[in-house]
Amino acid sequence: MPQNSCCPYCKCSFLHSPYRPQQAVCSRPECQRRRRVDYHRRKLEADPEYRQIAHDSQKKWREAHPDYLPRYRAQHPEAKERNRERQQWRDQKRRIRRLEKNNLALDLKRSAAEVWMVGPRIAHLDKNNLASTQVFIFEQLGRRTPAPTRA
Repeated sequence: MPQNSCCPYCKCSFLHSPYRPQQAVCSRPECQRRRRVDYHRRKLEADPEYRQIAHDSQKKWREAHPDYLPRYRAQHPEAKERNRERQQWRDQKRRIRRLEKNNLALDLKRSAAEVWMVGPRIAHLDKNNLASTQVFIFEQLGRRTPAPTRA
């Protein structure tokens, strides 16, 4: 008898196929596509032989279609900007990962200066004492000392 389960991708309930009792994902095309992508990623990470076969296959395809990428870029100028933004995002994530447990620099917790870290990824830097960031320096408001005058 088919049983009910919850799809890990769309969170909808579904009935298992009587032919696939171990079914863990619903049959919606988007959920199946995500299941295959996840399987491929896990397999690439875990299986060196599979990774090599996938690499060789991509290399063969690129060699058989050498004009594909230049033609695609010429037809899709927005792709260049999108790729640049994504690369900057990947670089930023890589820098944050390196900083997560870095304690080699000045301990900001004991610094007399007040340091405010603001941003969506601050939770990842909670054990970090070194942060690559933009620094804003504000002068204290109050008495202004007059500029020196020449006599």
